[in-house]
Parts: sequence; C-alpha cells; structure tokens
Amino acid sequence: MENGGTRLFLVRHGEVANHKGEFRYNGHIDVDLSDIGLSQMKAVAGRLATEPIKGIYSSDLVRTMRGAAAIADKHGISPVADKRLKEVAAGRWEGLTFNEVHERFPDESHVRFEDLVNYRIKDGGESLRDVSARVIPALNEIILKHKGESVAMVAHGGVNRVILCHALNLPLENFFRLEQDYGCLNIIDFYDGTAVVRLVNG
Repeated sequence: MENGGTRLFLVRHGEVANHKGEFRYNGHIDVDLSDIGLSQMKAVAGRLATEPIKGIYSSDLVRTMRGAAAIADKHGISPVADKRLKEVAAGRWEGLTFNEVHERFPDESHVRFEDLVNYRIKDGGESLRDVSARVIPALNEIILKHKGESVAMVAHGGVNRVILCHALNLPLENFFRLEQDYGCLNIIDFYDGTAVVRLVNG
C-alpha cells in the first residue's frame, strides 16, 4: 500500500449454524457456520481474490477460522488464529436468544444496555472496555507488522464494531450504530496515528 499505510479488509464471519432466524449471544461458544454462512465466506473470498493480501488473521473460534481459511485458499497463505480477537464474552447469556435473556434475566438485560461500555454480564462476561483492551493491541501489532501491505481479518460483530469505533475515533457508546451483517466487508486504511474508513458493512 502507498505511503506506508496498512489496508485492513475486516470481515465478519458468515451466518452461524444455530442462527435459525434469531440472534443468539454466542460469545465464546464454538459454533460452526451454516451452509449459508460458508457460502457467504466463499463469496467474500472471491471478492478479495485479486487483492495483494499478505496476512490473514482471525479469532480462534471455528466460525471465524473457517472464513479465514476460505480467504487463505485464494492467496496461498496460512491464516493466523489469535484468541484476542474472540467475540465479546456474554457470560451466562451465552447460547441464549435476546428474548430468552429478557425472560430469565430482565434486570440484567436492562442494565447492560444502559452501560454497554462498562457492564459485565455475570459468570465471565466482558464489558466493551474489556474487549477493546485486548482487541486494539492485537490490531496494532498486525498493523505494525504489515506496514505498506494489505491484510485480512475475519472476526465477529462485536470485535468489528470495536475496531470501527477505534478507527473512526468514536466513543464505544456508539457501538450499535455500526451495523455488521453476516459475511460483511469493511475496508480501513491505517496510517501512523490515523485511519481512513473506506467501506462499512459492504
């Protein structure tokens, strides 16, 4: 990439096998892709096939690793799994739908959405501040390693939103203002001390 920047092709993994038309807090649960999700990742891999990608990164969960593998197949690169790129841990909400959470833990669901940045769901959940503290250092390492190059990252809706907030210099309170559909593509150019967001949720 010109001017010594790093171009990041930031991808959300495809549809997951337990989606069934309703959002679930999968968090750190290792859910595979559905057939639709795998097709979505193959489509993204096709879009990126002619890009000069020099590195491919993903979280260490199977739904992202399979997506990274689909992209890697087009470039002859082995993807690198990094546990710091995992989805937001949802504690005792993991595996539940939004409606199930509201029914079982109505007080918790209310409080969490009042303070997304700091609230931790019980039994191992993370706040957005926690996620940012592990994701952004990993991102910075990748950017530094690939100065002047293009890289791909397959991550999760929550992780991608944290990275986009960081790139746009938006407070994490704006997390849900940035949509991230299954199999979407974002393009961000990182330079020393700044970033230019070229595409969101494409």
